[in-house]
Amino acid sequence: MSQTPEIKIALIGCGTVGSGVVRILQSSADQLTRRAGRRPVLKHVVVKNPERQRDVSLDGYLVGSSVDAVVNDPEVQVAVHVVGGIQPALDDVTRLLKAGKDVITANKALLYAHGEELFALAGELNRTICFEAAVAGGIPIISAVNTALTANEILSIEGILNGTSNFILTRMYDRRQTYEEVLREAQARGYAEADPAMDVDGTDAAQKLSILTRLAFGTRVPLDAIVRQGIQHIELLDLIVAADLGYRIKLLATSRLAKGRLEVSVQPTLVRADRPAALTSGADNIISIEGSALGMLRLAGAGAGQMPTASAVVADIVDYATGRAALTFQSLLRMQQREPIPMQPQEELSRRYYLRFTVADRPHVLADIADVLGRNAISISSVRQDETEDMADGTGVARLVIMTHRTTEGRLRAADRDIAALNSLRGARIRMPIAE
Repeated sequence: MSQTPEIKIALIGCGTVGSGVVRILQSSADQLTRRAGRRPVLKHVVVKNPERQRDVSLDGYLVGSSVDAVVNDPEVQVAVHVVGGIQPALDDVTRLLKAGKDVITANKALLYAHGEELFALAGELNRTICFEAAVAGGIPIISAVNTALTANEILSIEGILNGTSNFILTRMYDRRQTYEEVLREAQARGYAEADPAMDVDGTDAAQKLSILTRLAFGTRVPLDAIVRQGIQHIELLDLIVAADLGYRIKLLATSRLAKGRLEVSVQPTLVRADRPAALTSGADNIISIEGSALGMLRLAGAGAGQMPTASAVVADIVDYATGRAALTFQSLLRMQQREPIPMQPQEELSRRYYLRFTVADRPHVLADIADVLGRNAISISSVRQDETEDMADGTGVARLVIMTHRTTEGRLRAADRDIAALNSLRGARIRMPIAE
């Protein structure tokens, strides 16, 4: 009986995701061998501190602190790179490709910033880069775009791509807690970093959306071309008012074709309460893709976390072992040669909007704001002001919510500048689009 051939693997990074990869390789070796036709054998583990105790056994592997050992080992065929950040990740992946290794990565920041040059280098060297885990954790969105939907022209992508923000917004509403209270809980649970800026300001979701847009539409979208807004200024009041109006607030990432142009945005958005995105709670992600032949496809599940992300990494290992990954990557490179689609200027994005103002509770304030909106051709759909305490000295404040009819981002920005000059404002003002 012939012996099952092996595929020698190096793992670079053994933190949360890397430990999950080791755990799956150890616990599911026979199943993975049957599916791949080759036995995945982990040979090297590269970590910053080889002496540190981990929650997974590394006995039997070559554990070191330098990528050199992997680069110089001719037996290693594929390197699983699960270290975050741009450097030294960029140098590591470049060296691995040039050393004849194929690469599996979960590093979305690296792919956003340097994906084009790394893909081009891999193509020149006849190497493969797999990156299912880089976007939406355990949800197989990269596979769906690159393979399952190839018969379709993709018309739109819409989804929740950041579990941290979704957890915060869900928890705030369900438990009637403030943003600051829920953020502390998210950090304690490991959903948010000590510095949560990239999650809550929309950067993380925007990087993921940029990668998906590149794959789906063949167009690179830098962050400054994306209408981007975070959740850090959303108050519990906004969530409650939105719910009263029949909506939920979600950090929605959207990339769609509209009259031959791409509209790309990541913003807290009012979504009808019965829509799948509105019903996606906690740290889960959901992605809806509209195809010209298929119609709407929705994928939902754990968008982050140790085992969901590790699951996507190991799926790439199996795809690589079977030869599917190499074929898919060559197809991806051909698709990236398409003519880019022009971007819709941000000022021309057309939506309905939710506007919330904290203002002095005195006569004529609403009239002043309505006048500014009217002068900028923004039509009001509805106005809501909750009853406020009657302050004899005139120091009271009111919260004013205005829903607009369809207007443009440019008109709203112009109106916002005029409203900022009003002496009746008493705090932050919130502007969010309303999903159709």
